[in-house]
Formats: sequence, structure tokens, C-alpha cells
Amino acid sequence: MAFTASSGHTRTSLAEINITPLVDVVLVLLIIFMVTAPLLMQGVKVDLPKAAAEPLDPELLKNSNPLVLSIDKAGKLYLNVGSHPETALDVETVGARTAAALRRKPDLPVLVKADRTIAYGQLIDAMVILQKAGARKVGFVTDPPPEPARRT
Repeated sequence: MAFTASSGHTRTSLAEINITPLVDVVLVLLIIFMVTAPLLMQGVKVDLPKAAAEPLDPELLKNSNPLVLSIDKAGKLYLNVGSHPETALDVETVGARTAAALRRKPDLPVLVKADRTIAYGQLIDAMVILQKAGARKVGFVTDPPPEPARRT
């Protein structure tokens, strides 16, 4: 039976969306993410050194004469302030000189120049000394990577 405009009946369209396949897909994706998320979080187990230090805000260091703490292969500490910057210092002296320099100029950037072979824990210990002395900005000095050889 065909409905026409002259007969007075109106034609209604019945459209229903079947959401069962959508729910199935969402549940499958949820299960996949629940299984893979812990696997993505795994990594190499590392026994990190412990230090009572707060994270520092990264900021570009723009001062031309920063305070530089150097750590050599043997783990000895050197500071570029004082009458003999090439003389190794003990922890207390480094802390006292850093604190004095930062009292004179509170925004003085502090750089750490460490030998690549020192232990990670030694670097963290040096960072804690600097932070306890009042250093708010700490950066690391590195060498640029070697340039690739040019072909002629």
C-alpha cells in the first residue's frame, strides 16, 4: 500500500542506531589498553641515589660570569671563586663559598662541570651541596658532539 499526499497519511521514517557493536569495540579497546599500559611503564630497574633535594626550575643561564663547580675523575670538587680555583676543596668549603657568592648575588647562575666517568651519586651529592647553599639555577656544562666528517 502506497501512501500519497492526497490520502492524508504521513510517512514516518523509523531509524534506530544499533549501539551493540560500538559497545563491543569500546570494551575490546579498553581491555587492550588495560593490558598494554603496565607493559609501557616498565623499564630498566635502576637503584637511584637518594637526596633531600627539590627539583629546580629549568631556565636559560644568561650571566657572563657564573659560579662553576667542577668535579674531576677522582671526585674532587673545585670552585671558580677564591684565590686558588685550581685547588681541590672539601664539601664544607664548597658549601660556604657558594653560599657567600649567592648572598652577594642571589640570581647568580651555578654550573656543574663534571667528568663523564664520575658516579651518578657523586653528581647528585654535588647538586645537593649547591642547593643547600642556596643555588636556585643550576646548569650542566657539556662539550658539543663531534661534527660529522665532510666528503669531498
